[in-house]
Amino acid sequence: MIRMLTCDLHVHTNFSKDGESSVEEIVRRAEETGLDAIAITDHDTVEGALYALTLDTKVVIIPGVEISTRQGHLLALGITEVIPSGLDVIETITRARDKGALVILPHPYHMWRHGVARKLREALSAVDAIEVFNSRYIVGSANVKAAKMARRLGKPMVGGSDAHNFRYVGFGRTVVDAERNAGSILEAVRNGKTTPEGRMTPLRTYTRQSLRNTWKKFKRRIHHR
Repeated sequence: MIRMLTCDLHVHTNFSKDGESSVEEIVRRAEETGLDAIAITDHDTVEGALYALTLDTKVVIIPGVEISTRQGHLLALGITEVIPSGLDVIETITRARDKGALVILPHPYHMWRHGVARKLREALSAVDAIEVFNSRYIVGSANVKAAKMARRLGKPMVGGSDAHNFRYVGFGRTVVDAERNAGSILEAVRNGKTTPEGRMTPLRTYTRQSLRNTWKKFKRRIHHR
């Protein structure tokens, strides 16, 4: 049965190095906020997504990964295999598609968070969809620019929370016209049956998380010297 489903297509768990919440906390929050589906997109690992698929929940779990490419970050949804990091983004897109992934360019114009479009504009044309609402943008104009480019290129537009803490799951959403299963949702995104929406993560929270992550990276570098 086709219906309007509310999905958060960009969520991190503590399987990401900068994630703060367990898979269980993330899924429970999705249930509490009335989401129909979430995509688990940890950085360069599918372990969190694989674990989420084993949980008993009414929320549709879409497995995925946020891949670190040479030019920035890329979302691949609908796969349970890791794609090597550090490759050129166009090659990464090709590899992800070969595995059957839906490929989304997240936060394409973010100055500090690996926005691919700032380095390689051609990537906007190469992906299946563009994230035009990311709840962790400090400067809202970056979301506006992403939406403008998506409309110009005729690309499907999606929204995601990019939550690294369970409290912010659902702050970015994509309303999708689909059946209640992962395959139908991803196909609906490919066909542009989407409406992005959401609200911004509080600035103080984003700043606190960023400082904490910077400190973690600094300690790792000191430890490996």
